Amino acid sequence: MAEFLRIRRGRIGPADVGLPTGPGIRRTPGLRREELAALAGVSVDYYIRIEQGRESAPSDAVLGALARVLRLTADEHAHLLGLADHVAGRTPRRRPTDPRPAGPGLRLLLESVRPSPAYVLDEVNDVLAANPEGFALMPGLEDWPPGARNTVRYTFLDAAARTLFADWDRVTRNSVAHLRTAELSAPGRTAALVDELSAASGEFAALWRRHEVGVKRGGETAFRHPVIGSVTLANEVLGTAGDGQRLLVYQAPPGTAEHDALVLLSMTAEDVGAS
Repeated sequence: MAEFLRIRRGRIGPADVGLPTGPGIRRTPGLRREELAALAGVSVDYYIRIEQGRESAPSDAVLGALARVLRLTADEHAHLLGLADHVAGRTPRRRPTDPRPAGPGLRLLLESVRPSPAYVLDEVNDVLAANPEGFALMPGLEDWPPGARNTVRYTFLDAAARTLFADWDRVTRNSVAHLRTAELSAPGRTAALVDELSAASGEFAALWRRHEVGVKRGGETAFRHPVIGSVTLANEVLGTAGDGQRLLVYQAPPGTAEHDALVLLSMTAEDVGAS
């Protein structure tokens, strides 16, 4: 929590919150501690104890004031509250979940949405199940052992991902920001994956140190695929109740060139499955 606050404080400048920068060069990147404390309405000593990790139970009101000054998003604010619960030893607002296989209902959905590529993911982005188009969309993913199939691991460590994702930098930033949200709900699995990827990828380690937080809720992804070429697909993320699993679907409206590309991808996936 202390590290998260220090990094966020360094990203907000005086001008961002209506303060004069003053003469000379500021030695502190971003806001000074006393400036943040004043804007949040807490004493400097109290805020210093929080940032140094010596205050174990800051209230939601104080954290809310800090989140407002630091311009945290809703996801980042929720992450800060979760970190505070962990520090204080309080019952987490979102209880940790145990890993579970994809249920039969989600597996049926994978078949129902074809030819749209779809995946069942858990909190740390382990691929619990995928339809044939899902594996075909991400070449090489199916080659990983079932227990190692993970979209974050694939994005950073599989050579195919660097050319597959047209905006690889944006995809990696979003992947790491979403993985941050699993720190509290799946702490052991998150730590193991972070240790592995930090050792294997300097790019991952640098992004992880940024402490960016963001829940993936859908959008668009541009691909440069070896079979269907350059295509931009919408993606939707559907969460399930309470178990941390979610369905990720890439799709395109019928009658479009993108949908025709998915049909071609599906035909290729079926050919591969039959061979």
